[in-house]
Amino acid sequence: MEYPSLLIERAVEEISKLPGIGKKTALRLVLHLLRQPANFTADLLLALKDLRENIKYCTTCHIIADTEKCTCQNAYRDTSVICVVEDTPDVLAIRSTGKYNGLFHVLGGRISPVDGIGPENVNIESLINRVKSEDQVKEVILALSTTIEGDTTSFYITKLLKEQNVKVTTIARGIPVGSELEFADEVTLGRSIASRMLFSQD
Repeated sequence: MEYPSLLIERAVEEISKLPGIGKKTALRLVLHLLRQPANFTADLLLALKDLRENIKYCTTCHIIADTEKCTCQNAYRDTSVICVVEDTPDVLAIRSTGKYNGLFHVLGGRISPVDGIGPENVNIESLINRVKSEDQVKEVILALSTTIEGDTTSFYITKLLKEQNVKVTTIARGIPVGSELEFADEVTLGRSIASRMLFSQD
């Protein structure tokens, strides 16, 4: 694509590096920014600058936050359950269901020997120490991706928690609501059969 300005081309190149944004979408965004008042772009730049310079990670659960002090242990949360996820977007997804009211622990990734990511590269040690030090924790839910790396990470964590007086569970894996059985892959369908539960009319 030929651009009318080198400045526009540079802006398009940078914006198109964002996930899910191609060159055409990046160009539309750049042209949109040019049509806005100068303070609109200035506010955007300031917000991004503040994001990079001032964002923190909770030292307890590793969630992205405004402070390093854990803010998830408030009065209405169940402190006896910790849900382990790979990243902060997983926390937001689970919270949005309205079905979970416990604590979280963000690993910041998953074990992947092929990519050179070992247990020491994710927040597993702090999880184990957390379970050991917080007597009220009775259950750890492993809500990791259903991949080989996710299963490897879950197996490793389960092994480390074996000596602790805590129940280790995993989220149910099955057929999505509204889907047809004939289109489900064999692994998902097999897990659905193996993890079957009593039918409820509620």
